[in-house]
Amino acid sequence: MGYVQIIELRTSQFEEVEALHEAWLADTVGTRTTTSETILADRDHPGRYLVVVEFPDEAAAAQNDALAATGRFAEQLRDLLDEPPTFRNLDLVRTDRT
Repeated sequence: MGYVQIIELRTSQFEEVEALHEAWLADTVGTRTTTSETILADRDHPGRYLVVVEFPDEAAAAQNDALAATGRFAEQLRDLLDEPPTFRNLDLVRTDRT
């Protein structure tokens, strides 16, 4: 069963967050276990972003979380956020693409 994590971020430093994310992507080529990532900006609440990350399953998400590069990313990200992130961990029930 697929596994999805939604991370809500609040930041006034989005460009810096994006640069950090790009560095994480480069550092985890061939080792990260994500199948897709979508980053959304909340039109009604400037500075709020949702990151939707898909994994094959929960074990793959745990493997990704255990990467040293992910730990470094999380530490550096904290300094760029206006408040701690919120995580939602979800089992993927259904996806329809049209």
